[in-house]
Amino acid sequence: MRKLVSAWLLGALGLAELLVIAVVHLTYGFYLFTIAVCRDLSRLAGAPKDAVVGDGQAEAVLDGAVPPIVLVHGVLGFGKGRMAGMSYFAGAEEKDDRVLVPDLGSLTSVHDRARALFYYLKGGRVDYGEEHSRTYGHARFGRAYDRGHYPMWDEEHPAHFVGHSAGAQVIRLLQQMLHDKAFDGYENTSENWVVSVTSLSGVLNGSTTAYLGGIRPEDGRSIRFVCLAQIYRVGTTIYHWLDIPWLRRYYDFGFDHFGMSWRTVGVSGLPSLLAGTSGPFATGDWILPDLTIQNAARMNADVRTFPDTFYFSYATRRTTKFCGITVPSGVMHIHPLVFIHVMQLCRWRHFAAEPPCKGYRDEDWEDNDGALNTISMTHPRIPVEHPSIFVEDDSDCHQLQPGIWYYKIVEADHMTFVMNRPKGSVQFDLIYDNIFRNCRKNVFRTAPLTLPNQNST
Repeated sequence: MRKLVSAWLLGALGLAELLVIAVVHLTYGFYLFTIAVCRDLSRLAGAPKDAVVGDGQAEAVLDGAVPPIVLVHGVLGFGKGRMAGMSYFAGAEEKDDRVLVPDLGSLTSVHDRARALFYYLKGGRVDYGEEHSRTYGHARFGRAYDRGHYPMWDEEHPAHFVGHSAGAQVIRLLQQMLHDKAFDGYENTSENWVVSVTSLSGVLNGSTTAYLGGIRPEDGRSIRFVCLAQIYRVGTTIYHWLDIPWLRRYYDFGFDHFGMSWRTVGVSGLPSLLAGTSGPFATGDWILPDLTIQNAARMNADVRTFPDTFYFSYATRRTTKFCGITVPSGVMHIHPLVFIHVMQLCRWRHFAAEPPCKGYRDEDWEDNDGALNTISMTHPRIPVEHPSIFVEDDSDCHQLQPGIWYYKIVEADHMTFVMNRPKGSVQFDLIYDNIFRNCRKNVFRTAPLTLPNQNST
């Protein structure tokens, strides 16, 4: 009887947590959407009758003389032109006049986003690849870019890439695709099209968040019946099926290539989409399965750290040790969107028969920033650890070497450096100033470079 009562209480607690988190997520999303609509209405009210309401941001100056900096958003993020010109990176792109912020779909898989990023820069119709498209049951071709945002992109005119959250893995996979010459019609691509990769709170090794969100640890793909992922799955499906143009102008989950619109599948196609027997959630070709530890390990096994590229990582943490127990730190400074997640990630335990990766220990994955585990953000480490140097003090410098991950651990939550500038304030500016300084002053393939002098870990 006691076990039954205990199980019932734990179930009730889990359901209460889920309801609170769902309400917080929906409220925050509605809050951002309301701000975007109000911005458009305000501009429309004050604009001349013949004016066109746009995002109000100047185009980046790209002549190939200086490599652009490409900012790649994370899960549920968006690029330039969405949300009435609101900035996912909280205005960080204003720090340089050669910055691109692509919109890649907020819940699409790492593979599909990497393919979309290539064509966003070079131009042309997005080609997801024949084999991949056949395997996951979607159209091979997607959005067409009449003119790329950086059409001269090549080894002589490379680019810097900065990825937040899942955006970091998108960049790494894109670089591997460039090395593998994986784009039809482009036979001369190489990893050297990328000068530097900067991971900002990047999910480089997967995260226990995927399991908390509802992905089953046993297979790393299927979704539990009651979980946050199911709420997002149903909401995303309805959003794409309704296919309301003015809503899509503000925000896009990115699943057009799955043909989920009522214009394509009709009313008869909706039940199978809602049941999860068709579409991206049936095949696992969306972002959350990619964020599991086992699937990240599979991807890392095929993605290299290249010897001529410079790698930087800023790992965030909002936890500390108290009497040997991992607990949230700086509670008053944690963003409401991730507040409960900080505590959940601290106490997550992997109960599946097989560990998600070799050497996995629950205690190693307790430190987190409210969305991702800190151990996952430093550098690629599973299934094989990549070369890395821990950076503690920026004032102690030496010659910077390519092919090595230079990483820092920053006391901040997952939202500090995106959508959160007022709260990030000085810390926000320090981090982005450091990132842009690396791109503009410290990182060149033909000149001496400097960064902190630390022993390899």
